[in-house]
Amino acid sequence: MLKKIKVALTFFIVLLTANTYGQSNNFKVTLDAGHGAHDFGAVYSGRIEKNIALAIALKVGKILESNPKITVIYTRKTDVFIDLVERANIANRANSHIFVSIHCNANKNLAADGTETYVMGMTKVASNLEAAKKENAVITLEKDYKQKYEGFDPNSPETMIGMTLMQEEYLENSIALASKIEDAFGLLGKKLRQGGVKQAPYMVLHKAYMPRVLIETGFVSNAAEGQVLNSEKGQDDIARAIADAIISYKNEYFGNGEVENAGEKPSEILKETQEKKEEVQEASKPIKKDTLGVIYKIQLSATKKKLAISPKNFKGLKNVSVVFEDNLYKYQYGESNDYEDAKSQLKEVKAKGFESAYLIAFKNGKKISIQEAIK
Repeated sequence: MLKKIKVALTFFIVLLTANTYGQSNNFKVTLDAGHGAHDFGAVYSGRIEKNIALAIALKVGKILESNPKITVIYTRKTDVFIDLVERANIANRANSHIFVSIHCNANKNLAADGTETYVMGMTKVASNLEAAKKENAVITLEKDYKQKYEGFDPNSPETMIGMTLMQEEYLENSIALASKIEDAFGLLGKKLRQGGVKQAPYMVLHKAYMPRVLIETGFVSNAAEGQVLNSEKGQDDIARAIADAIISYKNEYFGNGEVENAGEKPSEILKETQEKKEEVQEASKPIKKDTLGVIYKIQLSATKKKLAISPKNFKGLKNVSVVFEDNLYKYQYGESNDYEDAKSQLKEVKAKGFESAYLIAFKNGKKISIQEAIK
């Protein structure tokens, strides 16, 4: 009897080890159902974005999970609220190969329709910026969001400019994935019009260290399209299109079998980012707490390369400091309590050749938006 138990236990351990090994080499997909709990997203005539997004995400996951070479990670599987930065970090910690955030669109123009798949990036297209503002506004529901997002203003995407340089590393693959998703939507016929691949500064995409996309599956504000989105059949079709696109992307870029774990993992980048941030912040010049509570500085540049704080590296500028944020070294110049004086310094800095420099502000040592500082 004891021998049988030992044999059974050995078999179980072997099976568990094999399964764990297989999982470690699987293609990992993090599916993010937008919104949740008290954050309803867009709501029109009983059509609720958070519910539709979750239903589609679960259906996509179920399809992908039928493939033994794919592991699915969910940011949420129930009606709960997850911070935007935590959604990205779930994917980072899991070392996911791609991050897919699923949403529904809405517009005051009730005739607006079609799908749109976004990749991370700055844009001057007003409609893209408005879409990003709408989704980024979710952070205002989070506790201490001003401190957590270090002065990012969801109503002013320009405050993300200093964060965007690192995005180029994943942009090409993100566009490839987004294109496959839009092509798959096209195969659904007249049910959903393809809006195409677009760029916008979505905070949920910004913090994920891998190819990532945000899908607007259609307009819940459009009566006909909203009905498709809210129906079981419509959700099944949309989920199948997204899953087929993900599988196609995996097969093209990673092959049909197990995935080689080459290169730096997202979890390692996340850890390295935190360590560098702590290292640089410890060595950098602290922000003074003044009687007015507001200090303006000028961000000169943001780069992955660490530079010595020497005037020769900054075109003669002497009062330069550095912080490590968003996987980048951010070099800052000057320090003033006066907005007009800071603007004058910015003109001087631009004249020296730092054309992309811009103002940043701190209140009692915490980074805030320029708009809040002026108020």
